[in-house]
Amino acid sequence: MVLGPTEAFTPEQLVDVYDTNVVSTQRVNRAALPHLRAQGHGLVLWVGSTSTRGGTPPYLAPYFAAKAAMDSLAVSYAAELARFGVDTTIVVPGSFTSGTNHFAHAGHASDDAVAGAYEERYGGLMDQVGARLAELAPADADPAEVARTIVRVVDTPAGSRPFRVHVDPADDGAEVVNAVGDRVRTEFYRRIGLDDLLHARRQLSA
Repeated sequence: MVLGPTEAFTPEQLVDVYDTNVVSTQRVNRAALPHLRAQGHGLVLWVGSTSTRGGTPPYLAPYFAAKAAMDSLAVSYAAELARFGVDTTIVVPGSFTSGTNHFAHAGHASDDAVAGAYEERYGGLMDQVGARLAELAPADADPAEVARTIVRVVDTPAGSRPFRVHVDPADDGAEVVNAVGDRVRTEFYRRIGLDDLLHARRQLSA
């Protein structure tokens, strides 16, 4: 993750964020999917972010944009893998401001001059955002719940796994928006006669 005014990030910095959050998934998929397609079953589990659809405070745009791109890939892959019997689940964590180093270890914009210009009008903004996010989260918010959710998805029988699962202690609204988007996707696939792509096709054993 990176923090700072969007304009102050160089194009090369945005490329780095996309490489980590988007292009890396393509590397993994191209290595793993030939095996899953050959065996006729499997699970591709994506770890997304509520930031792609929920409340999106400023100064996080490169990260938000990259996670949104990854979510788009996940949705397309789900349909393209369905006839191979491969399930897709997108786990969508919200912001956990304690128990992680997500914010503490974030990168920063490299153009100090531009960042300084924004500091004149938006001084202390990130501290404000961090404090308000912390206030939204319940005291017992535990980032390990994301791992427990992943375990539950993996343990769910093939064909019964959810398409999307939210783990969002701050309740930033992404679950509501994603529900609408996923419903529109379902209805559109049915309208164009591709509703078989909404669920992985079970492969008959030889």
